[in-house]
Amino acid sequence: MTDELAADAARPVPPSPRPRRAVLLSLFAGFAVFAYVLDQLTKLWVTSTMVEGERIPVLPPLLHWYFIRNSGAAFSIGENVTWVFSIIMAGVAIAILFQVRRLGSAWWSLALGLLLGGALGNLTDRLFREPSFGMGHVVDFIQLPNFAIFNIADSAVVSAVAIICILTIRGIALDGTRLGSAHKDTAGHD
Repeated sequence: MTDELAADAARPVPPSPRPRRAVLLSLFAGFAVFAYVLDQLTKLWVTSTMVEGERIPVLPPLLHWYFIRNSGAAFSIGENVTWVFSIIMAGVAIAILFQVRRLGSAWWSLALGLLLGGALGNLTDRLFREPSFGMGHVVDFIQLPNFAIFNIADSAVVSAVAIICILTIRGIALDGTRLGSAHKDTAGHD
């Protein structure tokens, strides 16, 4: 018995892996902070170096910086009800935070992190930019041919939605399980 204990004591103990949950939450938080900070820094750069309405060719004819302050949503829809967008973005942020406890997939961590960072980026503009609290104009500056002018927050939200659609089509649930796999296992056992 003592020989077994001595052998067990001599065996190297691998370092305990960081809990998977902590890694997923770190990924989520990291992507949210990355999207938010990149959005706010690029908006700061645009507002401090460009004049509203200025257009700078970056990769003509495909990409231009074109500084506008958007009082509505995409394509300036809903210009007179921007407070509604503030409420929607705040609701999205709260809903994401309630769902984070169920994270079980790195891809869902990425998607929800980008979605939260993007929503908070544009919500910050709505809350703190002119003309007033809750009705601020969003700084947009990325222009592609025949498309809306957008910003990093918009890109993060669209990327998140694309990832969520792919995950949903592939049947990967928020907790990382494959949807339908339990149903397939019990299909012939009624």
